[in-house]
Amino acid sequence: MNAPFALSPSVQSTARAIPVPQSPDLDAIKQRQQATWASGDYAVIGTTLQIVGESLAEAVNLRAGERVLDVAAGNGNASLAAARRFATVTATDYVPHLLDKAAARAQADGLAVQFRVADVESLPFADGSFDVALSTFGAMFTPDHDKTADEMLRVVRPGGRIGLAAWTPDGFIGHLFRLVGTYVPPPAGVRSPVRWGDEPYLVELFGPRAADIQCAHRTFNFRYRSAAHWIEVFRTYYGPTHKAFAALDSEGQARLHGDLVKLLESRNVGGSNTLVVPSEYLEAVITRC
Repeated sequence: MNAPFALSPSVQSTARAIPVPQSPDLDAIKQRQQATWASGDYAVIGTTLQIVGESLAEAVNLRAGERVLDVAAGNGNASLAAARRFATVTATDYVPHLLDKAAARAQADGLAVQFRVADVESLPFADGSFDVALSTFGAMFTPDHDKTADEMLRVVRPGGRIGLAAWTPDGFIGHLFRLVGTYVPPPAGVRSPVRWGDEPYLVELFGPRAADIQCAHRTFNFRYRSAAHWIEVFRTYYGPTHKAFAALDSEGQARLHGDLVKLLESRNVGGSNTLVVPSEYLEAVITRC
């Protein structure tokens, strides 16, 4: 009979030295993300994206009187689009001052929207409370994608719809995130937000509880005076870019600025005197079983 297999002392020492991979601390990551989105003033950027909310409201075939939840609503683009169509709208976000900006917009437009501070990964609503759940460039940034999908499905009634707009991996914003990540790496072990812009990934997240998933590739055009103007606005107001520059020394900031100029100018279709950068996003409508 052969002797039992045993590791040599040197191999045992090496094995003990190999670190065991640990799951990312999603709560800590969420706290950092919350601070990121609270920095700058996303509403300045968000209002330029209003057309995406209008398109999404049409894509889900929103009807007057339907109960609509906007998750990770930011400054309320989808919420306002739904309210303009006479839906009963609740807007949620975990950054209170963004909801304040959304409320001011709703008041200025004379629209009825209810606002509530809430985390999309733990929504304070009963099962099946809504006919429609919407998110424009919001749900995609949560650290726990599975929990986010589960919660959106849970609060929508059977036969209800979920409408999502998410930047694609190969679009301008996908390239932007990869570029910024070379300077300020994202947290280890956390899935990229632009995976929400990939149709097979949405099928993976929602498919087992979806009666139907319809996806379409759309384009949003960033329109600014120049590459320098875009960088100035995003560095000042867009939380992720604001935080990235703040994390770098002056040399790193200069290199990041230069690389952003190259990326923007390589994608500019507006000519030499202005900046028009097309950015692809995925518009998805998921019908719940």
